[in-house]
Formats: sequence, structure tokens, C-alpha cells
Amino acid sequence: MTETYEIKKDTASIEMREVIVRFNRKPVLNGFSLVVQKGEKVVITGASGAGKSTILRTILGFVVPESGTIHILGEQLTPKTVWHLRTYLGYVPQEPELGSGSVRNWLEMPFSYRANRRLKKNLEMIPDMFHKFLLPLELLDKDVSTLSGGEKQRIAIVSALLLQRPILLLDEPTSALDEMSKRVFTELLYSSELTVLMITHDRELQKIGDREIHIS
Repeated sequence: MTETYEIKKDTASIEMREVIVRFNRKPVLNGFSLVVQKGEKVVITGASGAGKSTILRTILGFVVPESGTIHILGEQLTPKTVWHLRTYLGYVPQEPELGSGSVRNWLEMPFSYRANRRLKKNLEMIPDMFHKFLLPLELLDKDVSTLSGGEKQRIAIVSALLLQRPILLLDEPTSALDEMSKRVFTELLYSSELTVLMITHDRELQKIGDREIHIS
């Protein structure tokens, strides 16, 4: 039987309340709370090791907090709901691990999953996306393991956009991009209605944020 979940209207996109995460008994997030409204662009800054990436990984369910609650679009994140709620989240890490196989297969793979099959037509947008991010179409037949850091980052961004997640979690998404690609991505986010929670030291990308949260 397929489980269904009701996403509540007029709720925040992300809500974290008193979240505690410890690694080797050392607190990384110590009672951390955050609310991100729908359509809001929020920038997270802070020193290395302050817990910025842990916030994103906790929202994705990759890190399980010791205590506290997380809600995504009004639904509480639990072991039971995590897989469903990830279908609302797009994630671009700083150094995407793409594995092996062709770029084409890597981009097509998520659409073979039942949750994404209805979006398979979005693959027709690949040529336009590649053009926007200055990627040659010949790249589709290359093995992802041979790509440069900037190419991997752009491919990960293209994948997240093709999946049309309403919430984007971005961890230094422009760190390996050239200036033109940075500009394209920044303008795209600025003009979108997406909810964005991003870690970035890119001053131009920070400017599109509605607010900034500093983690110390």
C-alpha cells in the first residue's frame, strides 16, 4: 500500500526547533532553531566547522539529531517520512560525488524512480540547461568521473533544477564555477519562486538572500 501525506497549506518550508546534534560527544548544533518561509532565500554563513553543512544534512535526514524537531512543509521529518519529504528537496553539495557512468545516464537515473516518473518530460530541457550553464552537449556522453570540479557542480545544479524541487539546499554551489556560470545561476535563483537555504561565501550570491544567519 502506498502511503500518502498531506502537506499543510500556509506553513513554513523549513522549521527546525531546538535541534541538537553531537559528533563524538561534541555539540555541533546545540539547540539550533530556524524557520524558512516559502519563497524565502536564506544565506548561512560562519566559520569552518561551525555546523553549516550539518544543518543541511540534518534537514535531508542524512544526520539524525539527538533531540529537537524538523518540519518540511508542515510535515515532521521522521524515519517514516524522510523518503517522501526528500522529494521536496533539491540538494547541491560543494563537491558532488557523481560516481561513474555517462553524464546522460546520471541525469536520467532519478527519473526512473517512481516518485519522479511524472517529471520525465523535463529531460527535454537538458539542451537548454546545458546552453545556459555553458556546457557542451557532447558532455552527455562523457563519464562523470572524468569531469572537472566546475563541470560536476554545474551538472549537479542542472539535475536539481530538472527535478523541480520547491526547496533547494545549496552548499557552496558556485565554488568551482566560472564567473559567467555564477552569474547565470545567481540570476536564475533571484528570479525564481523557489525556497532556498544556502551556504555560500560568494558575495554576489549572498546579495539575493532575503536574510543572513551567522553560525558561530
